[in-house]
Amino acid sequence: MSIDPSRRLIEARAALVDDTMARIRSLVTNRPLTRPLLAEVAALLQTLADQQQYFTAEDFPVAQAGGKGIARYLLASQPDDTFALYLNSINPGMSSPPHDHTTWAVIVALEGQELNCLYERVDDASEPERAELVKRGEFMVERGRSIQFLPDDIHSIHIQGDQPTRHFHLYGRALEVLDDRVGYNLETGAVVKYNRNFLDKPLFMPR
Repeated sequence: MSIDPSRRLIEARAALVDDTMARIRSLVTNRPLTRPLLAEVAALLQTLADQQQYFTAEDFPVAQAGGKGIARYLLASQPDDTFALYLNSINPGMSSPPHDHTTWAVIVALEGQELNCLYERVDDASEPERAELVKRGEFMVERGRSIQFLPDDIHSIHIQGDQPTRHFHLYGRALEVLDDRVGYNLETGAVVKYNRNFLDKPLFMPR
């Protein structure tokens, strides 16, 4: 009996994702969290991104996000919600407020440009609902240029160019369980709960 080509692709893609995530877990386990370590993680994730034929816009469209201009697909996660890999498809012109993650993060591009604005909090954090941020730089995530974040790093994203992005976003813990994340309003200084205000439920990769 012949195997449906679409089923063959789905199975091959799942195997690639599972193998990459196993390599990343082995690399990270029992090592201190550092930026050089996350750069090694990014190199492994880049190898997966090089297999673009398994992660096409047809299989991971923005349109399934209900018209919001962003679709987040959960590709892999451990039973304890660690090592969560997403594929984000985002339309040009979309952006996020500055926010933290409370876990480490690695972003690797398949296609499209995502400008990251990088911030530092400079107040003494004595007022939980207010903060002062200073912009420290910018970094364009595009094919061949990844970015990594430690748990306390703060950034915003801004989709550039004229095509949607397809980028891998890998986190130490799944976004859906990170209830302590916060976002920042640059105009008012307000600190808000990020997951509750900005995070939608993910879509899922076919398996």
